[in-house]
Amino acid sequence: MELSMTIFLLFLFCFMSYFCKMYLQIRDQCCYMLAYECYKPGKDRMLGTDTCAKVLMRNKNLGLPEFKFLLRTMANSGIGEETYGPENVIAGREAFPNLVDALSEVDDIMFNTLDKLFARTGVSPSEIDILIVNVSLFSPAPSLTARIINRYKMRDNIKAVNLAGEGCSASMVAIDLVQQMFKTYKNAYAIVVSTESMGPNWYNGQEKSMMLSNLLFRSGGCSTLLTNKAALRHQALMKLNCSVRTHIGSDDEAYGCCIQLEDKRGYPGFLLTRKLPMSGAKAFILNLKVLLPKVLPLRELLRSAIKASLSKNKTKSSTLEAIAARMNLKSGIEHFCIHPGGKAVIDEIGKSLRLSEYDTEPSRMTLHRFGNTSSGGLWYTLGYMEAKKRLKKGDRIFMISLGAGFMCNNCVWEVTRDLEDPNVWKDSLENYPVTSTVNPFMDKYNWINDESIDINSINQEWLENKLGFQFDPEILERIRS
Repeated sequence: MELSMTIFLLFLFCFMSYFCKMYLQIRDQCCYMLAYECYKPGKDRMLGTDTCAKVLMRNKNLGLPEFKFLLRTMANSGIGEETYGPENVIAGREAFPNLVDALSEVDDIMFNTLDKLFARTGVSPSEIDILIVNVSLFSPAPSLTARIINRYKMRDNIKAVNLAGEGCSASMVAIDLVQQMFKTYKNAYAIVVSTESMGPNWYNGQEKSMMLSNLLFRSGGCSTLLTNKAALRHQALMKLNCSVRTHIGSDDEAYGCCIQLEDKRGYPGFLLTRKLPMSGAKAFILNLKVLLPKVLPLRELLRSAIKASLSKNKTKSSTLEAIAARMNLKSGIEHFCIHPGGKAVIDEIGKSLRLSEYDTEPSRMTLHRFGNTSSGGLWYTLGYMEAKKRLKKGDRIFMISLGAGFMCNNCVWEVTRDLEDPNVWKDSLENYPVTSTVNPFMDKYNWINDESIDINSINQEWLENKLGFQFDPEILERIRS
């Protein structure tokens, strides 16, 4: 009897020890978001209607057909008049960018957001254990992480990672990387800096599929402070529940649908092809198949499985629309944080997932107010949700991002306390949501499409009155030709 009791107690002790060890290990691997700071330039960097027109008129490769295309595209882009452009573009130096401009642009975003992040949280730069910077189109030497380490005199054993070429979904790549590193480094602080270098990558050619990047992309970025310290979980804004990355770069069409290259005349830029929507849908579907079982309740997964088994059309059952039709996504997700990559992207995801206007509002308003700020865009969208006091304790947020490669990197956060900081939206929150995202470009410049106007008969004075500013006489010759 005593022997049996001893064996039982020994077994119980081993079981409890193993359970406690696993619990502590899982607890230490948690990823908590303590704070985030989005970048907001001054009003002198705004790309309003007149400023955009001036920038376009400076491009000596554009003629009347290109102006008509740009006007039509910009008018329907969903982008407002208060987005921000790179300083060298505003100053008229976009055709001849230099290293100083590139470094100045990125430094301003990184240091501005980091200064605010350290001041807000009280965390010292010397306490940071992991630093990840993602900028897709600019990778200087020393690296951008080295510039931050030098600026803030961080420790010599900091784990620094510099990500390049990851596109608009780079921020989710960095978050997932932090989560993986937290499995090794205990009680650590991590910072993720997400931005893009727009100034040196402004397209100065005339290829329509490459001019789209000038219309959509704007200056912006965000710095985020993360930790796996269990003692700080009550101070956290959110907890990362899961993260799933999908890469379909093995598909040639997907690989080339969103790519940096030179046009036929040697002008570098970013090409967006018609295969982009199809590649995005394919990557998104593959991602959802892995992510949804992690976040939806068991009863919803069983109901979906039964519906799929009874479906007569097995081919269409794998489309985004079919997945949304047989699954109630809101049984495990309260908010949808869609990357504000463009009006068409937001509309298509919203339609495919059967989301309401309320669900897509944060992304549409972010696109209107800040444009597509690449990897930083998700954080402006998150900021809108918080500023509008939508985020309550226990809510789950589905972050959706697509990027070059082609990749779909998504994650789900759980809100750990009610949030209501107006953040970067403070000065414009009362104006949103806007009733219409149509901008004034067509109202002001629709005369370009007037077929009754004889292009050869117009003079410089007439054109300057229409544009509202003076310009080089060479522009008139380009329009006539």
